[in-house]
Amino acid sequence: MDKKKSLFEIHTAVLLFGLAGLFGKWLILSPFIIVLGRVFFASITLALLLWFSKQSMKISPKKNYLYLIFLGLILAVHWVSFFKSIQISTVAVGLLSFATYPVFTTFLEPLLLKEKIVKMNIFFSLFCVVGVFLIIPRFGLDNSTFVGVLWGLLSSITFAVLTILNRKLTQHFSSLLIAFYQDFFAMLFLLPFYFVLRPALNTNDILLLCVLGVFCTAGSHTLFIKGMKRIKAQTASMIHFLEPVYGIIFAFFFLHEIPSLRIILGGVIILWGQILIILRIFKKRKKDAHKI
Repeated sequence: MDKKKSLFEIHTAVLLFGLAGLFGKWLILSPFIIVLGRVFFASITLALLLWFSKQSMKISPKKNYLYLIFLGLILAVHWVSFFKSIQISTVAVGLLSFATYPVFTTFLEPLLLKEKIVKMNIFFSLFCVVGVFLIIPRFGLDNSTFVGVLWGLLSSITFAVLTILNRKLTQHFSSLLIAFYQDFFAMLFLLPFYFVLRPALNTNDILLLCVLGVFCTAGSHTLFIKGMKRIKAQTASMIHFLEPVYGIIFAFFFLHEIPSLRIILGGVIILWGQILIILRIFKKRKKDAHKI
């Protein structure tokens, strides 16, 4: 029963992750303002969750604050580029181009963590590359899909960096605490854009930003962490691959966006490449654990 509950929590979290992309279409605002609102409400919610759960908010040693500030900047760039991708193109293009992050993880992990590169993962990465090429109908900056994919790939690269660098912090601090500080510092980086852009926010905008920050960010993150307590990381990772699938389904029903056959085929290839890479990563970690 507990395992079923955990699976439900993870699926709900991934549903909310997928839903987040639609806010890029619902909100007629700059991506900087959308992400600022997102991290503002998420920071408040996460701070309250930490307070109610009586978790310490101290980070030790203090040099880790500098590390978190840098990760906050990376998070801000990641989400801004993600929403920019969706606004320029479609929810499907934004989610699928972002979904290539395991490819960048394959190449960046050895550079950032001094680990050996897995040659087979390079081969599997080609699946994702082929999928991206299929999504793009024509290469050129005058093509919205091509530009959307470029922004999506920037979102993908920054997410890969964020994931890799977070591995160090998760060994010493809770994921909720890390998420709070990263959202908080991302908010500080984005705050100047509010005074530069001076957006005219109405009640509907604020309500949508609140839902995005509370439910699709803080809430989904909390549910995912809670579900991970009884579910294997590999299982959770496989479920996480449903994010673009859920997002595309939501976009179909709520935005009437119908992806072309070309985008669907490219998406299937990208997701298949992701699964192969992740399975190889977990197989390698399991083998390394047995050696210790």
